[in-house]
Amino acid sequence: MSDTFITVVVTVVIAVVWGALFFVAGNIYRRKTAEQKIGGAEEEAKRIVNDAIKTAEQKRKEAIIEAKDEAFRLKADADKEIKERRSEITRQERRLDQKEEALDKKNAALEKREEDLKNRTELIDARLDELEQMRLRQAEKLETIAGLSQEDAKQLLLNRLDEELTHEKAMRISAYETNLKEECETMARQMIGQAIARCAADHSSEATVSVVPLPSDEMKGRIIGREGRNIRALETATGVDLIIDDTPEAITLSSFDQTRREVARMALEKLIADGRIHPARIEETVDKCRRELEVTMKREGEKAVMDVGIHGIHPDLVKLLGRLKYRTSFGQNVLTHSMEVAWISGLLAGELGVNVTQARRAGLLHDIGKALDHEIEGSHVQIGVDIARKYKENPAVIHAIEAHHGDVEPKTPLAFIVMAADAISAARPGARRENMESYIKRLENLEELSCSFEGVESAFAVQAGREVRIMVKPDAVNDDQLILLARAITKKIEEELDYPGQIKVNVIRESRAVEYAK
Repeated sequence: MSDTFITVVVTVVIAVVWGALFFVAGNIYRRKTAEQKIGGAEEEAKRIVNDAIKTAEQKRKEAIIEAKDEAFRLKADADKEIKERRSEITRQERRLDQKEEALDKKNAALEKREEDLKNRTELIDARLDELEQMRLRQAEKLETIAGLSQEDAKQLLLNRLDEELTHEKAMRISAYETNLKEECETMARQMIGQAIARCAADHSSEATVSVVPLPSDEMKGRIIGREGRNIRALETATGVDLIIDDTPEAITLSSFDQTRREVARMALEKLIADGRIHPARIEETVDKCRRELEVTMKREGEKAVMDVGIHGIHPDLVKLLGRLKYRTSFGQNVLTHSMEVAWISGLLAGELGVNVTQARRAGLLHDIGKALDHEIEGSHVQIGVDIARKYKENPAVIHAIEAHHGDVEPKTPLAFIVMAADAISAARPGARRENMESYIKRLENLEELSCSFEGVESAFAVQAGREVRIMVKPDAVNDDQLILLARAITKKIEEELDYPGQIKVNVIRESRAVEYAK
């Protein structure tokens, strides 16, 4: 048992010894191998470092060469620029030298002129002294001859001069007033002409009847109805007269109220298109068309306000403006007329330095009373003033509405502007309808009134009654009486005649001398 144990121990010891020998031998081998690798790596590192040093040295030499080349190039550029600047400086110095020479010459010339002026001044002073002595001697002689002292003579001259200056001042003041009046009239004509030219609106006369086309003449019988019940219902519901005559395929609607006539036209067209025509249907269609027209009028009012460029108008006023589209005055559409007055008022206000927006507002609202003058008693001016006050319009706008027909005296530039714009719009050729008989009668009255004055030989109304040319007898009326006669004729026209716009009274006095050579 002990021998076996010993054997095992010995074997283990031998194994441990051999393991230790193998381990030591392995370490020695690995160390040698590592040393060999380290030596090779050091040699490779030395080679790489040497190559890098050689490459860096070569790069450094190349960079030095490039830097030298760049330095030479920069030096050459700098030398060239310095040379050019030196040349420019030389040229400028040459110019300055030339200018200095020219200034020296001018200074010399000025000094010479100054010396000449000094000599002349001394000579003139000497002459003036001599003239003063002569004047004093002459004054003494005049005093001796005239028997007046110098103070008396001076007072006499001053009195005469004062009289002459008084007349001269009067003449100058009269001429100044005449020129000022002519200039003001010229400026006013230019402003009005520019306003008219910049606001060229279309005009068309509105009639009091509307014609509704029919698909066939058979439709006339259906519109009349049994024993005329349909046509009576239509006339009662709309307040419009229906004229059914021999006109083929057409019915005429007659009414001075264009709003009612438009409702009747719309209703009749709808009934014709629908085909169901009886009293109940007629009343229903008329009510529907009346509501549609109210909407249309509101849209037209909003469009007018937007086109003119005004904001903050009460919605009820906008509706009333829309109603003016279906209202005419002497054949002129009132809404179109109001918009034109608004534009012309704005243009005139811009020229005169008045608030343009306020002028347009007053021009647009100046005839607002015509929207209700068929329903409310009173003139459209008073109705318009009441409406404007009800909706809290500006007092200046209210005054312009009240004064645009002269019912009250205009007190503000805005009132005068609206009055002028209203007259311009109404007086445009073709703006308002006037029958031939009344037109000819107005011209005849104008000529008769002009011929009623003593000394008038003949009178002619021209330019559609805008001007009357009066020929006077030269032996009965002199030039001074000519102005008084023109003023008297103008005053009588204003008192006795009604006319749109203004009338120019042109009085002509002509003297002729006739001889015959034989």
